Amino acid sequence: MSRPSGRAPHELRPISIERTYTKYAEGSVLIGFGDTRVLCCATIEDKVPGFLRGAEQGWVTAEYAMLPRATGTRTMREAVRGRQSGRTLEIQRLIGRSLRAIVDLRKLGERTITVDCDVLQADGGTRTASITGAYVALVDAVSHLLEIQRIKANPIIGQVASVSAGVYNGQVVLDLDYAEDSGAHTDMNFVMNESGDFVEVQGTAEGEAFSLRQLVEMSEYAAQGIRELMEHQRRSLAS
Repeated sequence: MSRPSGRAPHELRPISIERTYTKYAEGSVLIGFGDTRVLCCATIEDKVPGFLRGAEQGWVTAEYAMLPRATGTRTMREAVRGRQSGRTLEIQRLIGRSLRAIVDLRKLGERTITVDCDVLQADGGTRTASITGAYVALVDAVSHLLEIQRIKANPIIGQVASVSAGVYNGQVVLDLDYAEDSGAHTDMNFVMNESGDFVEVQGTAEGEAFSLRQLVEMSEYAAQGIRELMEHQRRSLAS
C-alpha cells in the first residue's frame, strides 16, 4: 500500500521544533509536523482559577485556535461568531489535561501557566502537534521561573508527546496528514508519557470498524512515534 506522501506505514512526517519563536512569551515554540505548523506560547500569571484559591497549588491550562487561512479556504474567526466550537473546546481541554499529567501543581505555587496553541497551517494532526510543542514551551516557561527563583523545585515530573495513527486503505499508518485523515477508516490520537504509558487515547471508526489486532498495531506504531518525538523534544531543549 502506497501512502500519498510516500512514507512507510510507521514513518513520521519531518518534525521541526523552533524555540524562542516570539519575543514576549516565557516559552514559545513553532512546531512542524510536515506541513502542519502550530505556534505554542506559554504565559505565566501570578493567579489561579477561583476554584483553586487558597489550595496552595498552581494550574496549567491551554487554549487552541486555528487561524482563518490555516486551511485551503478561509474560516471565520470564532471570536466573530461569538462562541468557540465544540471541536476547539475539546482540543484545548485535551492539551491542558496532557500537560497537567506531567506537572506537580503544588511545586508550581499559586500561579497559572497558560499555553496558547495557534494553528498557522493545518495539514492534519494539529492537536498532536499542539501537545508535543506545548510541552517544550511549558519546559521553557518553568525554566524561566527557576532562573528568576520564583520557584524552588522543578514542577515538571515527566515528558509528554502525542501522535495520530489510523487505518488508511486497510493499512495501519502513523501520523496521518490531511490526505490520509480525510479518507481514513479509523483515526486515533495517542498521548503518552516518557514511560510509554497512556495519558489519553481518542479513537473513532469512520464507516468501518477496526479490529483488536489493528488497535494493538496502532498503539505500537504510536508508541514508536512518540519515542521519536520525545527525542526531538529533548534535542530541541538541549540546543
